[in-house]
Order: sequence, then structure tokens, then C-alpha cells
Amino acid sequence: MTRRLLLSYLSLTALVLVVLEVPLGMTFARSERRQLTEAVRHDAFALVLLSEETLEGQAPGDLGGLVASYQRTTGGRATIVDARGARLADSAPSEGENFANRPEIQTALAGREAVGVRYSHTLGQRLLYVAEPVASAGQVHGAVRITYPATFVERRIRRTWLLLAGTGAVALAAVLLVSLWLARSLTWPLRELEAAASRLGRGGLATRAPVPPTPREARSLALSFNEMAGQLERMVGVQQRFVADASHQLRTPLAALRLRLENLGPELPPSARDDLDGAVAESRRLSRLVDGLLTLARAERTGSPPQPVDLAEVVTERLAAWSPLAEERSVQLEGDLPRPLPVWSAPDRLDQVLDNLLANALEVAPPASRITLTGGRSGDLVELHVVDQGPGLTPEGRERAFDRFWRGATPRDGHGGGFGLGLAIVRQLLATDGGSIELRPASSTGLDVVLRLRAVTADSVS
Repeated sequence: MTRRLLLSYLSLTALVLVVLEVPLGMTFARSERRQLTEAVRHDAFALVLLSEETLEGQAPGDLGGLVASYQRTTGGRATIVDARGARLADSAPSEGENFANRPEIQTALAGREAVGVRYSHTLGQRLLYVAEPVASAGQVHGAVRITYPATFVERRIRRTWLLLAGTGAVALAAVLLVSLWLARSLTWPLRELEAAASRLGRGGLATRAPVPPTPREARSLALSFNEMAGQLERMVGVQQRFVADASHQLRTPLAALRLRLENLGPELPPSARDDLDGAVAESRRLSRLVDGLLTLARAERTGSPPQPVDLAEVVTERLAAWSPLAEERSVQLEGDLPRPLPVWSAPDRLDQVLDNLLANALEVAPPASRITLTGGRSGDLVELHVVDQGPGLTPEGRERAFDRFWRGATPRDGHGGGFGLGLAIVRQLLATDGGSIELRPASSTGLDVVLRLRAVTADSVS
């Protein structure tokens, strides 16, 4: 948008300059030629008066000094001839002493003034000439001719065009600077609003756009955006608080219900034992579901800002924590990451992510299988691969795995092993830190869970 505004301002300014300066330059060129012609005519008439008595033979005179002095003063060539066209004096002598064949001399010896521009084959250039007759009592005694190279006036005209072009360039530069400032002042609120919308889209519900004092439309747009962001933050906050409060309030009655069911065991007949065990199992599943909802509600809140965390160290700690359960299920845990491997993450957030992923992997991993965690830098990101040797997921399953409450089948009991919240929690936790997650099929069997986290670089730290 800034480039378009600058282009429009400069195009309009250039058009105005062309409309103004081209006619001005042409007018000046005509005026310059006319002024020079009139000045040369005046000089020629003055030379006629000064040389008239000498040509009439009434008084001696230094015609050579007269024309030489004129050339020194003005730079023009002055020539005086007699009635036959023979040269009497010339400020720039050339071959030949007779000028009778010159058209302007012929016109002047005929008693008429000659003014114009012609090409001189002798000099090889165009000349501006003025020829005046020297006459008295109706008799022509000679002629005075003054010539200037046409380049003399053309140089002056060219300097004028250059001056006009320089003035136009300065005007364009000034307009460019003013236009750049004006365009940036107009587009700055839009750029700030775009950045705020991007932050809001990434989950920063507390984002607000700066409200510029002008222009009025941008101010109104920023105020509307901030009002929308505030309403969205309030709505999402209400929803999150409702989920958190509801889940928290359900934990106590569910715990009490489970205890009551377990205490009923000794009092019930053996025939009712299976029903009681089923009810206790469902109450425990509900407790786990409530805990998952609480975790998801906390994950959806922005929480602490990201800070540098060594991913390799976190992986080592979580592998050590999950090793006992893995050994119990005859599953081998392996980690291979370069050290150090700093990424941006809030404290303990990566622990939750890896706990969810390892819990899912152990749930589906068959005995004597292996779960590997590998990774490294990839540009400005760090990739972590969590690969298991379980049954994997179909393409449709990989697409829906992040949907809440969606569950895939497991090889252990043929039913969903969880409540479909684990990967939703992981994705939300990663998104809060600017990361992402992707599910890929493993090279042989199983699933390759790819985490992408922002790497800590010198630019990101500064």
C-alpha cells in the first residue's frame, strides 16, 4: 500500500511538473532566441552608425579595430563589406575576401535588413545572422553583418532546460520525502492492526492495537478491533472458567461416589460384584476425564511467557521418569538429541507435552518394542520425533487425532485407550509457545509424532 501511495503522489507531481515546465521551457527558448536576435540587430545598427562615415569616404576610421572590439566584448563575429561585397573588416578572417555570394550580404546590399539562421558550408555549422545595409541618401555604401553560432543560443537554452529539470528533480525529491512520511503515517496504523490481528489469531487474546489520533477511519477501525478483541477475550475466558470450574466441582462428588461404590463391596452379594466393578471403573474414567478437561483448560490459557529451555535435558528427565513403566511393559525407551538444544517454552510446559506423548506411545506400544526420541535444529526451528512401533493410525485417523474426545482403537483391548484429549492438550500447549505438531506414519509400523519448536537464536534472544 505504501508503494501505491508513493507511486500515485509521484505520478501526480511528475504530471504537474511536465505540464508546467515543458511550456515554460518552450516559451523561454522562443524568448531567448527573440532576445538574442533583437540584441544582435541593435548591435548591427550601432556598427552601421559607427562605420557609416568611413564607408562614405567622409572620414577615416579604424574598421578593423571596431569589429575586433565587438568580438572581444560580445563573442560575436562582425564583418563589414563595401558596396561590391568586398571585405573591409572582419573580426574572424577566413579564406576569401569577397562576401557578395552570401545571401544575407546580397539582401543587405539591396538595401534591406536580413535576419535568420542558415547553414554555413564554409564553417560547417548553423549560424544566426543579422545583416544591415550602410546607406545614405538612398545609396548603399556597404553592409554590416554579425553572426553567432546557433550553438551559442542553444547552449543557453540547454542550460535553461537543465535548470528546469534540476528544479523538477528537487521538487520530486521533496515530494518523495513528504509522500513517504505521509504514506507511512497512513499505513502505520494498518500495519500495527495487521500485527495485532496476527497475534490475536495466534491465541494472544490480550492483544490490543494502538489507537492512532489520525486518520479518523484508522482510529475507528482500531477501536472496533480492540472492542472485538476484548469481547472475544471475555467470551473465551468465560468458557475456559466454566470448563475449569465445572471440572473442578465434579472432582469432589466423583471421588466421593467412587469411595461409596468401593465401600459397598463387602455388603453386596457376589452376583453383584461385576456390576460394582464396572461402576467403579466408570467412576475412575470420569475422574480421569475431568482431570483431562482441567489440563486442557489450563493449556488454553496463555500463562507464563516462553523462555529458553534445553529440550535435550527435558527429554532425558522425562525418559528417566517413564522408564519404570516402560520396563514393566517390556518397552525400551531411547533418546538421541544433541546437547544443548535450546528452544522457547514456558516452564514445565514441555514436561506436560512429553508426558502426554509418552503416555500415548506406551499405551499402544507392543511388548519388546521400542520408543525413540530424536531431533535437532532445522533452520529457525527444532524438530523432535517421537516414534513408536504400535499399530499407527490411518490417514483419516491422523487428521482427526487432534479433535477433542476422538479416540482411536488400541491393540490392547480393541477400544479407545483414552478420552481423546491428550493430543488436543499437546497441540494447545505447543501453539502457546509458537510451536506445532504433526503426525506421520513411521518408516515401518507405528507413528512418528513430529514436534516443531522455536529455536533459541542470537536474533531471538536480542
